[in-house]
Amino acid sequence: MTRQVVATSPIEGQKPGTSGLRKKTPVFMQPKYLENFVQAIFNGTGGAAGKTYVLGGDGRYFNDRAAQVILRMAAANGARKVIIGQNALLSTPAASNLIRKRATDGGIIMSASHNPGGPKEDFGVKFNTANGGPAPEGVTEAIFAETKSLSEYAILESADVDLATLGTTMLGEMEIEVVDPVADYAELMESIFDFGAIRALFASGFTLRFDAMHAITGPYAKAILEETLGAAEGSVVNAVPSPDFGGGHPDPNPIWAKELMDLMFSSEAPDFGAASDGDGDRNMIVGRNAYVTPSDSLAVLAANASLVPAYEGGLKGVARSMPTSRALDRVAESLGIACYETPTGWKFFGNLLDAGRATLCGEESAGTGSDHVREKDGLWAVLFWLNVLAVRKQSVEEIMADHWARFGRNYYSRHDYEAVDSEAANGLMNALRTRLPNQPGREVEGMVIEAADEFAYDDPVDGSRSEGQGIRILFAGGGRIVFRLSGTGTEGATLRVYLEKVETEVAALQDNPQNALSGIISAADKLAEIRARTGRNAPDVIT
Repeated sequence: MTRQVVATSPIEGQKPGTSGLRKKTPVFMQPKYLENFVQAIFNGTGGAAGKTYVLGGDGRYFNDRAAQVILRMAAANGARKVIIGQNALLSTPAASNLIRKRATDGGIIMSASHNPGGPKEDFGVKFNTANGGPAPEGVTEAIFAETKSLSEYAILESADVDLATLGTTMLGEMEIEVVDPVADYAELMESIFDFGAIRALFASGFTLRFDAMHAITGPYAKAILEETLGAAEGSVVNAVPSPDFGGGHPDPNPIWAKELMDLMFSSEAPDFGAASDGDGDRNMIVGRNAYVTPSDSLAVLAANASLVPAYEGGLKGVARSMPTSRALDRVAESLGIACYETPTGWKFFGNLLDAGRATLCGEESAGTGSDHVREKDGLWAVLFWLNVLAVRKQSVEEIMADHWARFGRNYYSRHDYEAVDSEAANGLMNALRTRLPNQPGREVEGMVIEAADEFAYDDPVDGSRSEGQGIRILFAGGGRIVFRLSGTGTEGATLRVYLEKVETEVAALQDNPQNALSGIISAADKLAEIRARTGRNAPDVIT
């Protein structure tokens, strides 16, 4: 084995986003591209010498090859040890748990989350810090700075490491421990939830369909839901992780999980349906004839947290991303606890969780989690729902009806305009920005604008400030529109438009959110000139 120091030069565009660096797979496969970014991670975090890391990914195309490169670079940079999931597989929440449980110096996760995978699709690499969460802005900025000045990287010349066999081996002076990717995570889930109550639920004839979407959560769901909790064999479908996610889009929403949605709204529907995404950190919850929006799901879990053993003592506080509906705020007010509003990006929850200010947190983009790890956690959310169902002995539809009767309903939807020309998308946002001072008092579609601003966040723990986090239009009566450009895509720009309307009269509640939001939808187009500026007559995805 020979340590090599390879001359290189900066590669433009290696700026980590809210969840690391994401690019098309062929970009990552270019000579020195992955190596440069990995070396920048080590350099930007004080070097790897003597440190222990967790490594794993969602199994997408190039996951296996990238893992070998990262291992050889960690060894060449003097790392003491790397703990890696068998076959380089680890769900993102499982990786976060391992970082925390083993008290490592951080971890490298190979994933592009809910983005498609394959030879021509997406790949990603992100660094999680010692608390198990995504690197905060100060760390990602330091990594980015290194990418702009890098002149060399270190790598060990060696044969591939056997990642199929559990146990410990050496790569040069560095120890590699290959672990069962499911075991530690399953143990954590059993410490949180009432597995006995959930077993009894399944024993009573309760039926489930969990769609793993050919992604990483499949082995976890099979082991926990079927083998441990007693769900019928075959309840978990699309359970084998595939490098291209079976040719599908591993995003758990009604569009990409259409097969599950069709089943749940048919005469053959099981009692409960759920799906998870590429790396296992997102979730979709569906009852029989009842789709639960991520915003509503977060609010329901907060309202019922005392039914779960780990949270029966009460919640310290809750947090949501700014675009997430304010249904959670109503629950927090009733519980007498704080509700924090943060920018989009799970890393913003980390300080609140570490400081003990929040217990549950979530985003409208199908991410929900708690202080058990420092990532959102798809299977955890599913188990939470199953625990609630087991205790309340009601259907999902009945639980939602009870919730809305108590707290009112925040009709909510997100409209995504994908791969929009970047210049057009930025022009739309800039035009909105310049008109903000003139919006309050204006009437649009029969609604009066109460306030308009661009969201900025002052972290209550470390005092840091994050600006430019989305444009908000707030209407009298609780209606709201938020405009943001997403940082999770790999081409063009994704314009996300978040739409919200509050209804507190039970007699006025209706089933179709798009109908309830029709006025808000029209107002959004008028205010932002979406059709005129993007050339789009309709969003690509509605959730």
